[in-house]
Amino acid sequence: MKTLSIDIETYSSVDLAKCGVYKYTEAPDFEILLFGYSVDGSSVRTVDLACGETLPPEVIAALIDDRIIKWAFNAQFERICLSRWLRDHDAFDNTGYSIPEDTVGDYLDPASWRCTMIWSAYMGLPLSLEGVGAVLGLERQKLTEGKDLIKYFCQPCAPTKTNGGRTRNLPANAPDKWEAFKTYNIRDVDVEMSIQEKLRKFPVPDSVWDEYHLDQEINDRGVSLDMALVRAAIEMDTRSRSELTAAMKKLTALDNPNSVQQMKQWLSDNGLEVDSLGKKEVAEMIKTAPAELQKVLLLRQQLAKSSVKKYQAMEKAVCADGRARGMFQFYGANRTGRWAGRLIQMQNLPQNHLSDLEQARGLVRAGNFDAVELLYEDVPDTLSQLIRTAFVPKAGYKFIVSDFSAIEARVLAWFAGEAWRQEVFEKGDDIYCASASQMFKVPVEKHGINGHLRQKGKIAELALGYGGSVGALKAMGALEMGLQEGELQPLVTAWRNSNQNIVRFWWDIDRAAMNALKYRTEEYVGDIHFVYQSGMLFITLPSGRRLSYVKPKLGVNQFGGECITYEGVGSTKKWERLDTYGPKLVENIVQATSRDILCYAMRTLSHCFITMHIHDELVIEASPKVSLSVLCEQMGRTPPWASGLKLRADGYETMFYKKD
Repeated sequence: MKTLSIDIETYSSVDLAKCGVYKYTEAPDFEILLFGYSVDGSSVRTVDLACGETLPPEVIAALIDDRIIKWAFNAQFERICLSRWLRDHDAFDNTGYSIPEDTVGDYLDPASWRCTMIWSAYMGLPLSLEGVGAVLGLERQKLTEGKDLIKYFCQPCAPTKTNGGRTRNLPANAPDKWEAFKTYNIRDVDVEMSIQEKLRKFPVPDSVWDEYHLDQEINDRGVSLDMALVRAAIEMDTRSRSELTAAMKKLTALDNPNSVQQMKQWLSDNGLEVDSLGKKEVAEMIKTAPAELQKVLLLRQQLAKSSVKKYQAMEKAVCADGRARGMFQFYGANRTGRWAGRLIQMQNLPQNHLSDLEQARGLVRAGNFDAVELLYEDVPDTLSQLIRTAFVPKAGYKFIVSDFSAIEARVLAWFAGEAWRQEVFEKGDDIYCASASQMFKVPVEKHGINGHLRQKGKIAELALGYGGSVGALKAMGALEMGLQEGELQPLVTAWRNSNQNIVRFWWDIDRAAMNALKYRTEEYVGDIHFVYQSGMLFITLPSGRRLSYVKPKLGVNQFGGECITYEGVGSTKKWERLDTYGPKLVENIVQATSRDILCYAMRTLSHCFITMHIHDELVIEASPKVSLSVLCEQMGRTPPWASGLKLRADGYETMFYKKD
């Protein structure tokens, strides 16, 4: 036996979607119902564990044999569930795969596992088995009745008179459905193997599988949560909302002041017509509204804070040992290969700006509502700023947080050969000041000479690097920052004139991609390679990793010009035809390369206990003797494939996570 393709069906009273697979498998009633498998691509069989059948000894041996490759679609689910099942059946030694000081848990080593979902994502395909099958046009598709069968057999049911008051459906309760479920289980393995066969000529590089295994290790390790803080924050939020709602009712006499419709009508009745009660719109109205309306809008603003949802997500996801696991989806953004967040959604945590963060944290943790309200006034905002601080190192350890300085700006300058920018990075100067100086041809210093221009340099840097124009500046908040409408186009022109190599790079990339598609030729822009192959447009990055664009065609953009279109997941989260052009491809290339640099740093630091990574930042659980400066130096090392790129990593030590 060389490979084992697997699909399992399971039961647990824990909500998988809200709690994640790690918490799901901790439920006392967790069990594996069906085990579908194929050995070395042979015909699929299913083992009906729920009805007393047993796994063949050679299959059990294969699961714990690191020489045999295990395949599954979303393999993390199978690996974690089977780890629990093997422990329950005394077939797994319960020691995990790392050193005793690590917290990766008693899980099967991910090194011998491969994931068909990751392979699909690497090829720019959907992250669902059904979606991949449809896009690839497989002869054998996932059975559509599966969702109903999973709901029937894999989740608790509501007790009714009809079902005799039971809270769970067993095979004996619906034998015909159970037979259909077994067929469904077999079909899933068939579809997974069909995907492997279809993608065989486009293998995932070993380096990406190594990254996946490191990702699984980080997910297995998890991060400790201060549950005393989490529970106190939830309780405080409940009281705050109750008091804010009561105050709103008193001021407005509305039945439900949280209702957008009722609030719009009340504001209209009081002389303020509004189209939206969005965060930005309410913030703008507060500036000019009459005092009595301003008070209502301020209360509305506080009620709109969704901080409690993060704390509730923590409470749902935390495992028995106090750690949250499974928060990172490898290749979640398949146009760049970046991670996506799961469960607690680490990628969009609110920032903290409180100067006395530790004091505020202590008051909330102690449940001192009156003190928090007295000292900070806005309780929801305070709780929001404390979300990051719920992540803590284990006892006797500290967090070292290290991140890359202006990583995308550095990578873009390196690709485009924009020498003045590279000099700025090499000297360690402020890129926003330097950009403003280039644009306005005067010296600019932060808090010094022409310091007022730095903000214009900053907004231009953040908005214009990927072909953005006036609309991008507005979307980035240029008008809210005090810029005038008439300043925006000159700002765009000044930035582009100061970065002519970057502008040229946009259109070099556009031309190369277009030629590769039009003429089926191989094209290069520096170390970036473009090729059309078997209905795919591939862009090979300097790291050797490929970006994939599915079923590319020549099309017409909204301005009537020629562009490239391809199939992918759009802003509506649906599979559709999208269009792209040079600057947007540059954004993909730069962000993908920044991701590869982060992966290189993660592999360099894989001997450390990496617990989290957020955008371009690593959070490491370190013993007190670990040196911050040494760790930052290691993180800031340039990969061998990025000669000439100027990197820098900065960091800090903390006893709870925060934005420094």
